[in-house]
Formats: sequence, C-alpha cells, structure tokens
Amino acid sequence: MQEINLIEAVRQAMYEEMDRDQSVFILGEDIGVRGGVFLATDGFLEVFGAKRVIDTPISESAIAGVALGAAMRGMRPIAEIEFADFIWPVFNQILGEAARLRYGTEGKLQAPLVLRAPYGGGIRGGLYHSQSPEAYFAHTPGLKVVAPATPFDAKGLLKTAIRDDDPVIFLEHKKTYRLVKGNIPEEEYTVPIGKADVKLQGTDITLITYGLMLHHCVEAARSLKKGNVDVEVIDLRTLRPIDQDTVIGSVMKTGKALIVHEDTLALGIGAEISAILAENVFDSLDAPIRRLAGPEVPAMPFSPTLESQFMITTSDIIEALKELSEY
Repeated sequence: MQEINLIEAVRQAMYEEMDRDQSVFILGEDIGVRGGVFLATDGFLEVFGAKRVIDTPISESAIAGVALGAAMRGMRPIAEIEFADFIWPVFNQILGEAARLRYGTEGKLQAPLVLRAPYGGGIRGGLYHSQSPEAYFAHTPGLKVVAPATPFDAKGLLKTAIRDDDPVIFLEHKKTYRLVKGNIPEEEYTVPIGKADVKLQGTDITLITYGLMLHHCVEAARSLKKGNVDVEVIDLRTLRPIDQDTVIGSVMKTGKALIVHEDTLALGIGAEISAILAENVFDSLDAPIRRLAGPEVPAMPFSPTLESQFMITTSDIIEALKELSEY
C-alpha cells in the first residue's frame, strides 16, 4: 500500500491508462507545459509527447468538441475543464451530442470520453471558481456522473471511466486534492461506476453524501457514536446512475435518512434521493427524510465570512443528525 493525496491518485490513473492504451490522450488548457493548474498532468508532456498531451486554446466548447470527435473515431480522450465554473460552454457538445450519440445511431457510434472538472468551494475561489454543477449533468440520460471523495475511489473510478464506452463527467472537489490522503494498493485495481460505498456501518440513521461532504459526515457520525447514536455513512461516489439498492437497503434498516451535499438544495441530488426513498421505503421511515445543502444563493461568495456561512460544516451535520435522532 502507498499513501497519496487525491490529486496524485488522479495523476496516477491517467498516467497508467495512457501508458496502457495508446488511444488514450489528454487535452485542455495549461495541461502540457504547465502541467495543469493543479499539476495533475505535471511531466506528462515529456513522457507522452505533444500529440497525446494537447494544450488547447481557452475555449471549453472546442475542448469538448475535439474530444467528442476523437471519441467517435475510436480514441479515448480525457478532456480537462480547468474549473467546473467554466463548463457551461460544453453543454451542446456533451448534453446535446455526446449523451445521445449511442442512442441516436442505434449503437453504431460511441463516445468513450471523460470530462474532468475540479468543482466545489471552500478555497476562497469566489463566484467563478467555486460552483457545483453536478445536478445539471446528472439530469441527462446517456451520461455517467462520478464524484469521488477519497484517493482510492478517485484512482479506481477514473480508470473505469477512461475504459467506459460512454461519456463520463468526472468531478473532483478541489479542496480534497491535497487535503485528503489515503492508502491505495500498488497493484492494478478499478472501482465500478454506479456502486455506492458504505464508509461507516450504523443502525440508527443513514447519512447519504458525496465529495468533500463525505469527510465532514464521517467526522459527524463518529462524534455522535460517543453519544450512542449509530450513524451509517454512505458515499454515493456515482451520481448517475445512483446506487438505489444500497441507499434503499440502508434506510430500510435504520428508518431515518439525512442527505448532505454542498450544492444548493432545490432540484439537487438530494431531491432525487428523497424521491427514491419516498417511493420505495415510505413504510419503513420513522422520521421525515431530511436534506442539508448549500443556501439558495446564485454563487459562492468571495468574502471569508460569507463563504464560511455557505459551506456546510461538521457542526451543521451533527445538529441535523441530533434532530433526526429525537424522532
């Protein structure tokens, strides 16, 4: 086993897949000479050359369009959007074209591309470097949406995404890049897309989350265990498709559910999980389904005071769990 941080896990996954498969290449802004704004591709240009490590113009629509065209011709592009806040120009290429390609051609064409995007707040990024766009993509049939929270999951899921024959949106929370460390095996491994992971077993409340919030949720669950409230923590890992079986099975056991995500509340991932639970485990519920999410404001503020009010904390999660435990 080796202990690495999350950005190194992403780097290793791309490097190993490029070394394994000549059809894999990467493209994006500043990924070549600079090695990426977060250094995820540092040193790649020297190893793989300019034909497989392509610095692009500042045009997200061009990045997505080139990736889609290459994927249609049998290549496996990994396209990086430097910050998820700049992802909006790719909507037509990804939502309008890539997601529909297999369906629209009756399986004659595929779009095996990965769109990587650092997302999320808590790093003083302000309005244009802190957004969480996952719900927009998770709404779209034909796309797979992945949001790992640990180095083990990041590496294993990225490898799986690169090998997948359908387009995958791969979201990496910026604050976890160097903050979160973990052990990964030195030997080859992958993690399946569409399978959640129970990070902590519990019997009293099910806590469902993903991304950076996982680490706050685990901390909150461990804190409450000292007070004899046994919380089960589920890391979704994949947001499309959602692992309904794991979520439903856990809530049938505990009878209570709290869904936590950094993105705003309305029409988010939490709303979809709430609907899944309401439709499938209503008779097993001992309390209302609860959601804890970001406030309904247009974007993450730059001011440290306001940013701290926007971000969900361990204390916020503990309070919500305590309220649920009283039912």
